[in-house]
Amino acid sequence: MKKILLFCSAGMSTSLMVTKMRKAAEKKNIDVTIDAFPEAEMAKHLDGTDVVLLGPQIRYAYKRAQKLCEPKNIPVALINSVDYGMMDGEKVLDFAMSLI
Repeated sequence: MKKILLFCSAGMSTSLMVTKMRKAAEKKNIDVTIDAFPEAEMAKHLDGTDVVLLGPQIRYAYKRAQKLCEPKNIPVALINSVDYGMMDGEKVLDFAMSLI
């Protein structure tokens, strides 16, 4: 099972994306856990994580995320702002899986 974590300012705006991604994973029969948290809590949620995605509104946190994730060999990426705005869970899931 793969573990995908999404981070945003407070963990709220990504909750809908998580729901959409979970539905897409179920539809595609992909065994994955997907959760969202506030960016400030990133360090305490990384164990066992396969990929970290950041909401486009916190692109300022990208370098900090890299510093936390790199020693653990966890890829980090920004969610495409168009896919995020459209809440396209399938595209974001496919993107996350391509990074693993």
